[in-house]
Formats: sequence, C-alpha cells, structure tokens
Amino acid sequence: MAVLTEAQLRAAETRGRAMLAAEPRAVAAHFDRAAGRVVVDLANGCSYAFPPHLVQDLQGASEEALAGVVVDGVGFNLHWPALDADLYVPALVSGIFGTRDWMKRELARVAGQATSPAKVAAARANGAKGGRPRKTARG
Repeated sequence: MAVLTEAQLRAAETRGRAMLAAEPRAVAAHFDRAAGRVVVDLANGCSYAFPPHLVQDLQGASEEALAGVVVDGVGFNLHWPALDADLYVPALVSGIFGTRDWMKRELARVAGQATSPAKVAAARANGAKGGRPRKTARG
C-alpha cells in the first residue's frame, strides 16, 4: 500500500470538498413504472429522469431489477444489485450513458437511422446507378 504524505492527504481532502460542493449528487432514486424512467433526486433540489434503454448497463433490464436502484455513498453512484450495475451520477447528468466505445456505436446507429432530403437524394442517385455492388463469394 502506498504511503501518502500529509500534503497529499490535504490536497485530496480539498478536491473531495470541492467535488461535494460542485458535482451533482443523488439523495434518492427510484424507477417510475408509469413513465418508464429512472428518476434521480439531486442534492441541489433538482430531479433528473432518463429512460433505462438509453443506458448501456440497463438495456433490457426488467422493471423489478430497475426498481432495486439504491444510492451509494454520498450520492455520486447509483447501484442496481440485481444487475450488478453501477452508474456515476455526474456522468449521467452530463448525458454519458455508457463507455466511450458504446456511446460511439450508439450515436452512429442513431445517426444511420436519420433521414434528410440530402440522404434521400443520395440514395436515389445511387439507385439510379444500379445501387450497391453485389457482394461476391470468395472461395
């Protein structure tokens, strides 16, 4: 185990106090079955709600498992024991719902489903040229 100096301990304590004062912290959380959302009551009096299907570790979870959410520690973490899932409250409030790679894939998936006049025109122009080339079997 590393030995910390008094100066390092004081600096860590100062960072911790600043984090407690500035970062969003949960004081309570529950799954609202009627709305289909996890609702987080924050220490600053605000509430934050999100649909669980947007979150990497909560996708496909049952309502019973989602209802088991608990606030960990001083409120920086939400924990679902039945799912063995933990979410960092400041990241959730910032719109970070999974790992960086998962977020990239999810954003690309959503963007690929979007339609626009330019995308429709490009698809039509490509179709007029015969569409995508057929895949050839490699032997």
